[in-house]
Amino acid sequence: MNLNQERSIIEAALFLESEPVNVQHLVKVSGLSRDVIKEVLEELKNHYSGDEHGVTLNEVQDGYILAAKEELWDNLKDYYGKKNEEKLSRAAMETLSIIAYSQPLTKAEIENLRGVSSDGMIRLLLKRTLIKEVGKKNVPGKPIQYGTSKEFLNLFRLKSIADLPKLDEVEQKRFELNG
Repeated sequence: MNLNQERSIIEAALFLESEPVNVQHLVKVSGLSRDVIKEVLEELKNHYSGDEHGVTLNEVQDGYILAAKEELWDNLKDYYGKKNEEKLSRAAMETLSIIAYSQPLTKAEIENLRGVSSDGMIRLLLKRTLIKEVGKKNVPGKPIQYGTSKEFLNLFRLKSIADLPKLDEVEQKRFELNG
């Protein structure tokens, strides 16, 4: 099936969006059917995977976004923003990893796994919207439980938390609560 017109519409819609968009949104914007959009998205993903393109179609959360290829960022960062300013410290990444792999977790459980106070790291990750409050634990005091956010998935280009890299047995033990 020749989908040139449909591909052009979806490509333009993705170009104009600054956040990932799901198939339902693309149906509404384009007037095309879900099946046609899914076929076009597959074609676009294959099209942009070649070395001759500077962008790629990423599947993030429950949507799609056009983004510059990561391997080109070093050439572009001086003009389009310094990615280093956005980098998280080692302690923040450690805290974020613990939450990602063991969620939902309370502050006390995070500190138990890290072995140090995590107030500052939790505040930073909340401010950056990489984690969020996901509920309260059903124990005395009802402490807040934390989990990762859509922004976390977007930043790390994951469809879901299930797409996190798998841990080996030793690494897995690092993220298990003791008692």
